[in-house]
Amino acid sequence: MTEECLRVGQEAPDFTATGVVDQEFETIKLSDYRGKYIVLFFYPLDFTFVCPTEITAFSDRYKEFESLNTEILGVSVDSEFSHLAWIQTDRKSGGVGDLNYPLLSDIKKEISSAYNVLDPEAGIALRGLFIIDREGTIQHATINNLAFGRNVDETLRTLQAIQYVQANPDEVCPAGWKPGDKTMNPDPIKSKEFFAAIK
Repeated sequence: MTEECLRVGQEAPDFTATGVVDQEFETIKLSDYRGKYIVLFFYPLDFTFVCPTEITAFSDRYKEFESLNTEILGVSVDSEFSHLAWIQTDRKSGGVGDLNYPLLSDIKKEISSAYNVLDPEAGIALRGLFIIDREGTIQHATINNLAFGRNVDETLRTLQAIQYVQANPDEVCPAGWKPGDKTMNPDPIKSKEFFAAIK
């Protein structure tokens, strides 16, 4: 991992990588997505066990992210050729099948290093997930160890909370907030309205 710690509130490190899109190789540059939100997630390796469950779960829910002006990008240290082979493998055989978003190759491990998710001993990425806003700023970051996967519902909920507070800068979202739930005003007096309503 790099010595300098990447934090929320910082600009997301830009990168250019080869990705597989609709079973073709394309050059993907992060900064080309400015104006959109991005869910950037890292996973250890193709043809493994937990990884296909995460990748297909995000793909199956892609339309929900798209409706929120959000693109999904998956990254591992595999080559684009490995990604293509995995996509061309049926889900019932441990593959991921056709996906609704790109899988990117980080074979030089530069992207994983830039985002501080590279496990230097194993030489693979941990399960890092970053939500990047329209201006290219990291608004959310989580890292899971290798043995357990992430939750698409929680990623969506967090994305919706980010978008809400950016659209409503005088409000903040309490724990477990979902669209339609009550927010609060970050003020010592006005916040009491929220706390007074708690049952």
